[in-house]
Amino acid sequence: ENFIRLADPLYLIVLGRSCLMAAVSTACCLLLGFPLALFISRAGSRKNLYLQLVILPFWTSFLVRTYAWMFLLRDTGLINTVLQWLGLIREPLPLLYKSGVVILGLVYGYLPFMVMPLYASLERMDRNLLEAAADLGAAPLRPLARVMLPLTAPGIRAGVILVFIPCLGAYLTPDLLGGSKSVMVGNLIQNQFTTARDWPFGAAVSLLLMAAVMLLLMLLVRGRGEEML
Repeated sequence: ENFIRLADPLYLIVLGRSCLMAAVSTACCLLLGFPLALFISRAGSRKNLYLQLVILPFWTSFLVRTYAWMFLLRDTGLINTVLQWLGLIREPLPLLYKSGVVILGLVYGYLPFMVMPLYASLERMDRNLLEAAADLGAAPLRPLARVMLPLTAPGIRAGVILVFIPCLGAYLTPDLLGGSKSVMVGNLIQNQFTTARDWPFGAAVSLLLMAAVMLLLMLLVRGRGEEML
């Protein structure tokens, strides 16, 4: 009965919205993380320093970092204060409680999970292959598409899984940065256990989320197995 309730259009919208926002956040992490990982892999003696800077946010609680974004983006926050001081705006901009801000918070929170596996794949890649492609007359972007991306596919796949899964189940970032306008599946589960007190339905949604996560992990393991063969 509780699984049948998931067919309600309202819950389907929440599930679809959660998948969409998780996918967009993952894509943004990939677009930002790949150049960053490539830069770190070619940084020479400074790569350890850059890796420490990537890991540095983990030294602070995720809740504290999310509250920091709230202080930056609220009406009396740093961004609006600076813009008003520069004379660029007259009234504070409504930056909080928007879907874009939620995606910003998710990307900020989970970007290191994309950078680390990408860096590991790029570090193991033989750079002589890129030089050989250039010597054979390949266009500047062709080695990226035909050599680098296939060789770093395991890192890309691992990074996508590591980012998409926590983004799909996120509830703290949408709750604080998105408010009631950005309800994701994590917030739905939280409300069922805390506010609505409908534990059976909350358990059904949690089971569905865990099944989706297990499916993604099985696809990851299967992909790695095929590469080893």
